This record gives sequence, C-alpha cells and structure tokens, in this order.
Amino acid sequence: MRGEDFRSLRRRVVAGCSALLLLALTSGAAAQAVSSPDTAGPDRLDPRITEIMRKPDYPHAQWGLLQQDPDSGRVVHSRFADQFFIPGSVAKLFGTSGAWDALGGDHRFRTPVYAIGERRGSTLNGDLGLVAQGDLTMGGRTRRDGTVDYTDLDHTYADDFPGATLTPENPLAGIDKLAQQVRLSGITRVAGNVIVDDRLFRPEPVFDPVPTPLIINDNLIDLLTTPGARPGSPARLDWRPKVSPYRVTSTVRTVAAGQPTDIQVTASADGTRIRLSGTIAAGSEPALKVSPITDPAAFGRTALIEALERAGVQVTAKATGANPVGQLPGSYAGRPRVALYTSPLFSQYAKLIFKVSHNLGGNLAICLMAVTAGSKDCMDGFPVLADFLDRAGVDRKQVQLLDGRGGNPVDRTTPRAVVQLLTYWQHTPEAKVFRNALPILGVDGLLAENCTHCPARGKVFAKTGAAVGLDALNNRLAVGAITIAGYLDKGHGRFDAFFAGVNGASTRTTDVNEVLDIADDLAMISAYLQEDAARREG
Repeated sequence: MRGEDFRSLRRRVVAGCSALLLLALTSGAAAQAVSSPDTAGPDRLDPRITEIMRKPDYPHAQWGLLQQDPDSGRVVHSRFADQFFIPGSVAKLFGTSGAWDALGGDHRFRTPVYAIGERRGSTLNGDLGLVAQGDLTMGGRTRRDGTVDYTDLDHTYADDFPGATLTPENPLAGIDKLAQQVRLSGITRVAGNVIVDDRLFRPEPVFDPVPTPLIINDNLIDLLTTPGARPGSPARLDWRPKVSPYRVTSTVRTVAAGQPTDIQVTASADGTRIRLSGTIAAGSEPALKVSPITDPAAFGRTALIEALERAGVQVTAKATGANPVGQLPGSYAGRPRVALYTSPLFSQYAKLIFKVSHNLGGNLAICLMAVTAGSKDCMDGFPVLADFLDRAGVDRKQVQLLDGRGGNPVDRTTPRAVVQLLTYWQHTPEAKVFRNALPILGVDGLLAENCTHCPARGKVFAKTGAAVGLDALNNRLAVGAITIAGYLDKGHGRFDAFFAGVNGASTRTTDVNEVLDIADDLAMISAYLQEDAARREG
C-alpha cells in the first residue's frame, strides 16, 4: 500500500471513532441481539443493516438501536433500548448539553485583566492580574467572523493518529489582544508582577485530560516536522506557541519515500525541554506531534509578559518562573479593569467539542457547570447536570458518568436516554444550532470521510464514540464500543432521533486500522436508517 493511501486509511479510523480509550471491556451476546426481532412497530430493519449485524466479525458483540420520531413519539426501531452500553464520546452529548443549558448558547467568556496597585502616569506600581474564566480557546481558534475553527482530525489527537492538522489561527491571539489593550489603557511600565488568577475552579485529577481555568492551545505545544530535501538530510521543525522557557530540539532524519515515519517525543519533567527523534519519509506530508504544557498558569503568565513586551509595555518582574497566585487580592472591587478578552458564543465551543470530539472541552463542561452553582469543585457540576437532565425529560438512572468526555470506565448510557436527550433539543428554539453542531455524515468533523458519495451524505447529524483497548491475551484489539447518535433528516424539515452502537466487538490483530471496518459499519447503519426514514416520510 502506498504511503499516502495508508495515511488516508488511518485518518478514516478516526472519522468513525471519536477517541482511542484504554478500558477494561466486557461483551454481550450477539446471537441474541441479531436474532431478536424489532421490539416496536411494524417496520423491520433494512436488510442491509441486518446483514451488517450478522457479520462473522461480531460473534460475541451486542448491538443496540433506537430510532424515534421526536414529534409523535413513535418508535421506528428498537433493540435493547433500555440496556446499558459503553457510550464512548457519545457521552459528550450529556455534559456539553448541560453546560449549554447552564450558561446559555449565547454565553461569552469575558477574561479581564485588572491593575492592582497605584497608577502614576504610564507606570503601574503594582501587579496585573489576568482572571481566567474557563475560556476553552482564548482566541486561538477564532476566525475573523467570530466562529471557532477546527479541522476534521484535531491536533489534540496528533499523538494517537497520523494526519492531524492545525488550524491557521495564532494560538496566542487572546493573550496578544489583552496585552494590546493594556498598552491602549496608557500603561507602558509595570513595576511589579503579572499574575494569572486561576482560582475559578480546582483541577479535578479524576478527569483525563484535566481542565484548567486558563487554557491556551488546549494546553499543548504543537510540534510540526517536515521532511528534508533528500534522504539522509535533517527534517525541518516548527513549533508553537513559542513561549519561554520552552525549548524544542530535533534529531529527526529524512528517510527514503515509502519508508516508515516514526517520530518520538520526550520532555523534561517540567515539560519545558522537548526533544524529537526518529524518521520521516521523504516527500510525505508534515507530521504533527504534541507535548503537554504541565503548568498552564505559569505558561499563561509568561505568555502575557512576553506579549506585553511586544506591545510596548515593560514588566520589571522576571518573565519565567512560578505563577504567584497567592499574591492576588480576594476581590477586584474598585480595581480598574485595563483589558478584556471576549470569546465567541458557547454554542460555537459546543460545536468544536462535538465536531472533533474535544476531550478537554468535554471535561471542562462539567467544571463550568460547577462554577454556575458557585462551586470550585468540578464534581459539583454533576448535580447541575442531573437537574438539567430531569428538566429535559431524560431518565438519568439510565446514564452513568464520571467525566464529561466519555472516557471513564464507569460511563454507561442506554439508547433510550440518548434519544430522550436528542428529543429534548429538537423541541427547543436552538434545535437547528444544536443539530448543525454535530458531525455531518460525509461533510465535516469526525464523519467527514464516511459515506462521502452515498445518498445519505449531508443528511445524518451525529456524534460518534469509541472505546478501544488491547486484548493482550489474544493479541488483538478489544473494541468495547463504537457508537453513533443524532438525527436522521427525513425531508420536509422533519427528523428522527437515533442511537446505534455495538459493544464487545474485536479485531483480528492489534492493527488499529481494523477498527475502521467497525466504524464504517456504524456509519453505514446510520446512512441506511436515514434512507429508510426519508423513503417512509416521502
């Protein structure tokens, strides 16, 4: 197989799967699931769907399915609708919906900078305090029209899958704007410190990744390697965002076209010294890797000091070092605000979370709900979510969650609970905004490369999910879950809500590309459901 074809294949794995999660997995009995007739309505499944479910690839798997008209309540198809399934990132529908309700789809995060001290002319004798508000992107993905940019395979997945790409926006855009506003306020010298106030909420170690009140570039350093002119020559390296004291070096060499690209990333304990080694094939596309920012508050402090210097504001404090949050006042009452960065709408952030299956954003949603309840403990977001699900008509006893991304081993949901949530949204004024925030089959997000030429292209709006781990006993991959849930366009402005998923499948080997077939099967099931729904409606 040619190198480009291999990369395309690997990318399509992610198009059907929203995450690669290492979980301890169990399986059900596929024979029961396949042989059991529909439990509701006179309609039978499209034979093409039944053929997929009866494949010899699923000897011990359990299929779940629910398709329902959200207006009439009529159940079109139902299989094990009240049984728990591992949801994978379909679980993001719950937490992100709860945050959307708590904050409002038109909510904007407003991140201020306060002057703490005495102002004499253009000199501030004191400190500047940036008060982090839980803004997911801080301008790093914001387009000129105010929408949030994304790629079909996000940079946050760069270490898991090849083909991840970067958006063109400057990841320090919000920090730069704050610095420019400080200068416009008349301050040219800060005889003191710059401090990031990250007291909005406490990082919750149960969550992976762990959200922080200040997030710049998803708390990642992007490392882009481009092959050299010929085999044997050094590869070219670019990285971002460039903030002190981070330093990146590379010994990656270019190898002959068709040879494997294999790049390793190592970092110091504090994350500030990053080294790339390995090989990249001549003529190949640039290879993206990432390295975590271990102290986001200290990183943001340095980034703001350096941005202030670029804007013409001198800061006497050393740019690098710890973030002295303990020096901040308990209140900013009476302190002049000298800068303010305003984010895009929260609905745009929800779109980012859904389209690329943004794990950090999914977990952040839980922390943001806690903040709306006046708590700094992210776990206090779950009662807020519970209240929302009760009001939305979701039987929350059919949902188990310990994070917002769908990556914890306890996470479970029934098909019915998911469809109940989707039904709620369909009856709100934001129904279209919510629907279009989901990946669209054959068009964008993690469904961009599925079913690109089938009749259902552009007519399935759905969040995908996956949970995949190593079965060391049998030297294969245990596919705990591949799931998909959303809306089927029936035409004439009408939609069915649906959930489809398989738990307990397996691949033949440890090659992650074999997950592709299962992911494609779920995408095709959604396509066949849409075709049948449109036929019945028409």
